[in-house]
Amino acid sequence: MAPLASSGTDQLRILLVEDDEQLGETLEQAFVLEQYAVDWLRGGEPVRAALSATPYDLMVLDLGLPGVPGMQVLRQLRADKHALPVLVLTARGTVADKVDGLDSGADDYLTKPFEMDELFARVRSLLRRGSVQRGTELQAAGVTLDPIERRVEFDGGELTLTAREYAILEILMRNAGRFVSRARLEEGIYRWGEEVGSNTVEVYISRLRKRLGGNAIETLRGVGYRIPQ
Repeated sequence: MAPLASSGTDQLRILLVEDDEQLGETLEQAFVLEQYAVDWLRGGEPVRAALSATPYDLMVLDLGLPGVPGMQVLRQLRADKHALPVLVLTARGTVADKVDGLDSGADDYLTKPFEMDELFARVRSLLRRGSVQRGTELQAAGVTLDPIERRVEFDGGELTLTAREYAILEILMRNAGRFVSRARLEEGIYRWGEEVGSNTVEVYISRLRKRLGGNAIETLRGVGYRIPQ
């Protein structure tokens, strides 16, 4: 699997799952212009791995995907108890299709063709709703991380982190007490298809340790990294 992107500290992250190259490219560019960070998948198969590697704020999901259909992706997401807001974007526009999509776990359903203004209005609505549902702060090893405000506090003060430092710290804190492999951390800080530096994760781990203290992040050789609970 190719690595994923991390967003800047002021950006919300969207996972776009769309197999139509022209529409996917248009949507990707539109999201970037609206100041969202976006990862674009052309099929449903890599979605589960993407969600395990990167904390997204919203998924925009086509149903007519090659390989693993969009409806199966949606049902598996909800079977996994994942609360990620999902906007279905599809050409299937019958009432029965909409009912099936919503009953399967979609938070909203928009049919093609559509107006871009309406799409972004629905996106903003779901992001507001999602921020309320999952706005719990993460706390571990004396660090407090607010995933909505994207704020990190330690030792009584607020830390200013780079995008990749923040992405690694968030992944570790979402898995506090468990070791996370270097490969999984790499997936959280790179774009799909982007070349991965051989020691990039180690560099950012070293920087975080300087900010949080040498014992804040543990290393188990051959296994990965862990922030204690």
